[in-house]
Amino acid sequence: MRTDREVVGSILFRRSPKSATALVSLCCLAWLATHAGAAGAQGKFALASTDLRDGATIGTAQIYDQNGCKGANTSPELSWHDAPAGTKSFAVTIFDIDAPGPGWWHWAVAGIPPSIESLPANASRSGYLQKIGAIEARNDWGDVGYGGPCPPPGKPHRYIVTVFALNTTDLRLGPARHALMFDHEINTAALAKASLTVTYGR
Repeated sequence: MRTDREVVGSILFRRSPKSATALVSLCCLAWLATHAGAAGAQGKFALASTDLRDGATIGTAQIYDQNGCKGANTSPELSWHDAPAGTKSFAVTIFDIDAPGPGWWHWAVAGIPPSIESLPANASRSGYLQKIGAIEARNDWGDVGYGGPCPPPGKPHRYIVTVFALNTTDLRLGPARHALMFDHEINTAALAKASLTVTYGR
């Protein structure tokens, strides 16, 4: 037994094959438009910053304030959007890939709630992270929280700033654990990540 749709299609085709073809085409276009819109509603997970520009030199405000460097050691403003479905928390890291040996950890933050899509400048020192329930690692300067770039004189170093969308709120981490441990747990639970790269030399 034919469905109502099949019967209507058959009648239209008998009366006017051209009209039936046009109707089918219109239906196909409508379907494509609807599904393309649904697919585009979820964009690519992306990271942005008013303090940092991908490929550019990091500003004085974010530079370390010791070891011969005279910055303000302020953690940068960061924002992100289009996290994947199933995201239960976010994490942020900053890592110097050009430091000798295994690289240098400047910041690692975990436990950022899924409702948060940005960190204000100076979130590390202002108490903001504690207020939202996030935790910070011990960086390679030996401090808990943000420690800005201050490479040896010579060729500029590259700093990878990354935000991670995670599938859990429990990373089995505590405050002041080393950033390398944060990195391991973060990558184990990562659904997606977005990065930008900045440079600094002296």
